[in-house]
Order: sequence, then C-alpha cells, then structure tokens
Amino acid sequence: MTYSTRYRTLTTAALGLASAMLLASAPFATADPGAGGKSLVVLGDSFTANGDIGAALENVTPGAQPDCSHGPTSWPTQLAKNLNVWGTSDFIDMSCRGASLVSGPGFTLAHEARSADSAGSFGPRTKTVLIQTGLNDAWGENTVRLRQTLLNCVLDLIRGCGPEAAAEGRATDYRGVSTQQYLERIKPVVDYVRYYAPNARIVFVGYPEMNAPGQQHWCINVLGVGTIVQQRAGAPIELWDRMDAAQRAAARTLGVEFFDAKAVTAGHGLCSPEPWLAGILDPNSELMGTPVHPSSHGDGVVAAALRQLIAG
Repeated sequence: MTYSTRYRTLTTAALGLASAMLLASAPFATADPGAGGKSLVVLGDSFTANGDIGAALENVTPGAQPDCSHGPTSWPTQLAKNLNVWGTSDFIDMSCRGASLVSGPGFTLAHEARSADSAGSFGPRTKTVLIQTGLNDAWGENTVRLRQTLLNCVLDLIRGCGPEAAAEGRATDYRGVSTQQYLERIKPVVDYVRYYAPNARIVFVGYPEMNAPGQQHWCINVLGVGTIVQQRAGAPIELWDRMDAAQRAAARTLGVEFFDAKAVTAGHGLCSPEPWLAGILDPNSELMGTPVHPSSHGDGVVAAALRQLIAG
C-alpha cells in the first residue's frame, strides 16, 4: 500500500465516528507493513509539547498556524534524553499545541499520525508509541475549547467556573466526555498504528494532577507575588476527571496501556504548597512556562516514570 493510500485511509477513518465500519472497508488486510520505524514515537497536545508563554500566546491568535515546536524540558524531550535516543533517527515527537482528537481547527491526532508515518516512524522496529490527547476537543453541546475555558471561565472571578458554566457555553462541555466518545475518536488511529507498527507498545499518557481529590477550587500564581483563587472551578475539574476516566477505560477496551500521570504528580497540583504546574510569569514555578501546564520539574517526573515503564 502506498503512503497516499494510507493517508486517505487514516483521514477517512479518523473523521468518521463509525470507525469500525470504515476500518473494515479499508484495505489493511492485504497490505504489508512498511520496513523500519522509529523506536520512540510521541503524539500529543500542548501538555506534551509544552514550551514558553510566548509560544502559547501566539497559538491563540485567530488564524495562527499550528505550533508544533517543542519545549526543551517537555516530557518527551527529557524522556528521549533519558533513553539516549534524543537527536537520533530513533525518536520523533509530533505533538502540537492546540492539537485535538478530531475537533480541530489545529492538527488532529490523525494529522500527527500520518505526519509521523510520512517520516518513517511506523514499522516493525517501532517499540513505543505514546499518545496524550483529548482536552482540546469540543465535547457535548457546545464548541468551547480548553483555552477558552481557561481564559474566559477559570479567570472569571465574578461568575466563577462552576458546573453550570458548561451549560451556559462558557466552559468545555464536560458532560459530553465519555468512554464511548473517546474510544470512537481515538480507535482509528490506534488501529492504524497497530497495523503499521505491529510490535509497538501503545500507551495513553494521562494528564497531571490539577487539584487534590475533592477540591473544588483552582489557584493560579501570578508574578510570584500573589495568587488568583477561583473558588468555583467545578467545570474544569469535572473535565479533567472525566477525561482521566475516559482515557483509562478506552485503554482497557482497546488493549493498550495507560500511564497514570495524575498518580506520579499527586500532591503537586495548582493549589499545593509545591505546584509542578506553571503560574503566570511566576518565578516560583516556571517563569516563562505556559500557564497551567507542567513545569520542567513536573515534566521531568513524568519523563522519569515513563522511562521506568518503558525500560521495565
């Protein structure tokens, strides 16, 4: 099967939610997987690519091109260095800020997968494929994305960002996040990777802890001199919790692994005494880090735990 055929097959499958029917009609069964492949392949969003606040601000500009640059201390970068594949042909990180499962308008998981494929990433030599995605999608009854939730809802100290914010169209509609929805959106890419990288371990990477269990508020440190406390953060908290549950259940259903980033970052959420997440130009966490994204230390902890998983 030529790459162009693989491109069309993946695009068709990923854009449709009736993935089983689409995959059944794709000409996978008679094709031979390509030779080669990279040892470590990473697909994901801004929690994967990470980077500084400047890049994050550029990414919210209307009409901006997808930003697929990667922070020097992102967990994939630190992991690749820990595994001695950084800077070699055995590693590729296709994560992009704003990337989603299927919603767009930036790169979707299918875009990233086929870009990785065109770079020769999938083959019998591929050992590990790590996927971290889902928070940037539109879910439920509105099209509000995560960045809108963070900017327009979490920082709204007058109305708050409680559970009602989803119904009011001010926050991502967490009510639409379910195992079935997540499964339907990610399965075509998992099937695609499985076919072309038959020996690879596929791992869904969860998101880090944002708040302690039962906590209903979020904190964002500003400039190292003060903290914005959103006392009613039920909407983003529910989104994170449901995303975590959907990723875990989808991984079980698909027979892939789930890496519990929440567990390895426990006790270091936004309101903790020692957060492993960046504030807003906060020198105490990560001065130039993207707000509400992992600090270099937080990414380092995730990278070390992933190394142990992969090497073990």
